[in-house]
Amino acid sequence: MKPVNLKVPFSWDDRQIIIEDHVWYVPSYQAIPQPFTFPGWDHPSVFGNSNPVIFEYCSGNGAWIAAKAAENPHLNWVAIEKKFVRARKIWSKIKNHQLTNLFVICGEGYLVTNRYIADNSISSIYMNFPDPWPKNKHAKNRLIQDGFIDEIARILKPEGHFTFVTDDPTYSEWTIDVVSRHLLMKNCCPSPFYATEMEGYGTSYFDQLWREKGKTIRYHQFQKNSCK
Repeated sequence: MKPVNLKVPFSWDDRQIIIEDHVWYVPSYQAIPQPFTFPGWDHPSVFGNSNPVIFEYCSGNGAWIAAKAAENPHLNWVAIEKKFVRARKIWSKIKNHQLTNLFVICGEGYLVTNRYIADNSISSIYMNFPDPWPKNKHAKNRLIQDGFIDEIARILKPEGHFTFVTDDPTYSEWTIDVVSRHLLMKNCCPSPFYATEMEGYGTSYFDQLWREKGKTIRYHQFQKNSCK
């Protein structure tokens, strides 16, 4: 199954929130706003079971999360990717490798999380190589912001982990600062508060690209406190 085989199930003028064939479409703007209630991860249109749910934001072409889903069939994996051209590549991997435990959300991460994801419902969260928006004037566009970390802390189960990976030193320091000042999140890495290797973590397009260019990869891991 090729990525081009996935067609958006609505026209531009009829944009809507819909779940179809392992993809949950969440347009940032709907032509006609409609009420929508997420049916739950155990609904037949999603996973159809109550296994733990793992999120990856900024999934790109899905190489990392598809490999994880294949290695861990007892877990439910959710790829969140804003760009449809990338979401369809993840869908293609689901089809070609029969990954029934992998599901795609085609939508903006903060919007989806804030509107539809329940408190204490996600076991672990990953974010691999998000756009660092390196210029100071563009820093407001970074996904890692106080409000987004509030949402991560809200949806994570107690003791759940948030793992952030980047090649960009500035974004690394930014993330350490933003997440560490949240009362419900603690840094699991000793000073300098990140690791340069994480055994068995897996790889992706950007991981390979930046390593080939001689860049150092920084792994950050935070845990949600069990009490407020």
